[in-house]
Amino acid sequence: MSCSPLPLVCLDATLAGGENTGDSTYWTGLIRGLFQCEPRVRIALLTNRQPPKELSDPPEWAHWEVLKGKGRYFNQVGMPLFARRRRACAFHTQYTLSPLAPGGITTVHDVSFLIGPEWFRPKDRFLLSRTVPGSVRRARKVITVSETSKNDIVRLLGVPPEKVVVTYNGVDARFRPVGEGEVSACRAKYGIEGPYCLTVGTLWPRKNMTLAVEAMKLLPESVPHRLVIVGKAGWEAVADHPRVLRTGYVPDEDMPALYCGADLYLCPSRYEGFGLPVVEAMACGTPVVSSSGGALPEVVGDAGVVIPSWEPEEWARVIQELLGNWSMLAQMREAGLERSKRFTWKKAAERTLRVYEEVCGVD
Repeated sequence: MSCSPLPLVCLDATLAGGENTGDSTYWTGLIRGLFQCEPRVRIALLTNRQPPKELSDPPEWAHWEVLKGKGRYFNQVGMPLFARRRRACAFHTQYTLSPLAPGGITTVHDVSFLIGPEWFRPKDRFLLSRTVPGSVRRARKVITVSETSKNDIVRLLGVPPEKVVVTYNGVDARFRPVGEGEVSACRAKYGIEGPYCLTVGTLWPRKNMTLAVEAMKLLPESVPHRLVIVGKAGWEAVADHPRVLRTGYVPDEDMPALYCGADLYLCPSRYEGFGLPVVEAMACGTPVVSSSGGALPEVVGDAGVVIPSWEPEEWARVIQELLGNWSMLAQMREAGLERSKRFTWKKAAERTLRVYEEVCGVD
């Protein structure tokens, strides 16, 4: 008597291994976490390019499928039809879920395009507004990354609460305190002189980098810190100022040293469904100051300082007080290190696997 094969789940892995945007980090971390688990399903990782080197050796129950195709047709037709031909019981993607997908599961990181439409370019806002509502309706399950985001999805898209599953993001093991030698080398590489505060993100209006810039400009000369902004250029303009240094895109391997060298990490975002850089900073022992936007208070908890005000003067006051209080910064470092341990990709993967097994009818 032969055993029947385990059910097959197909993952849209096209973003895995890309540059360190939030979406790429999510899929890379999730797949790495899945590789540490012992699922009761088989997993096919679908992509249209060479699988990322760090994920190229999956366990025996997972494998890569490199398919031909590109663009929306590949995402909406090519991959879902492949999953159907392979008799997959579930197909996991993010945001826009094709009607062709069997057992559709979509990850919706947040619905900020509904909360702050002005934060998005018209084309992106139109596309998300036209596709996401239908995607969450047709999905068997919706995965999101915080209770805040779940509540927004339920409230704004009319999704039954039991259909939405929260799986907190994780933080990669590379994010940890590093030695002074690594920090000094990274400072030299990016031309960072003297003490600094750090903020990370693409320059989009939602990230609200201007608030951090304006706050730093208000600091007195007795506070020598500059603001280092890491991230790709977006469509929000940030004015040049002696207090500000923009590095542009920084590869993953340099980020821990940049976090560790900063005296404060600033997150002035208008809205985050989770806020990965905040957890990365805490994991590196960097004290965090964040806004109250979206899920940031949920993620930061009592390990950092959450500022409810959007006024640069209030941010400047808090920043100046903290930079002059080294005992408080030491307490925040310890609290952040401890809190960051709650967020692992293995935990996220285990919760995601339970969703796969439920959709596939695995007891």
